[in-house]
Amino acid sequence: MESPADAPQILLASASPRRRELLDQIGIRWRQVTVQVDETPAEGESPETYVRRLALAKARAGSSAGGRGAPPALGADTAVVVEGRILGKPRDREEALAMLALLSGRTHRVMSAVALVQGSHEACRLNVSEVTFRPLTGEERQAYWESGEPADKAGAYAVQGLGALFIRELRGSYSGVMGLPLYETAELLTQFGIRVL
Repeated sequence: MESPADAPQILLASASPRRRELLDQIGIRWRQVTVQVDETPAEGESPETYVRRLALAKARAGSSAGGRGAPPALGADTAVVVEGRILGKPRDREEALAMLALLSGRTHRVMSAVALVQGSHEACRLNVSEVTFRPLTGEERQAYWESGEPADKAGAYAVQGLGALFIRELRGSYSGVMGLPLYETAELLTQFGIRVL
């Protein structure tokens, strides 16, 4: 049986290893719950609305999976946005290379929403960062794809991995670009009575 000191403080409605690492980084105890949420953008939906909606949907599903008496459920969603277009995870090599070509030599936005839900109590925060890529050659894009890193990442890159080689400037939240904005996450945890420090 878990002692209170070992009991999870939140349910994590995400399979992302990056989000687990970031929660570990700030000392939050979590228990992962598996949720299924349709991530198809609604017609005419803005990127901001889209990431907020998905973060809340994941947190609500996590809260339902946890049942009565469970700790708050955390859901999060991150989107790479270029000229209002959402770049999700690439379906294949061709799409990944096209995404990297689109990001090459320009600035894009990364929107990360985080939500906490416990019963009828729910709250959501949004972080928006700007990331500028240096120009990428076709050879670099191909080599990056062959590293395996872009395959399961929004926008086909990882700020915490080899993708950092392409980033000339980042304005905003490093952890938000990674997938879980810790400043906003700490605000929500405090709001739900969970001490971060």
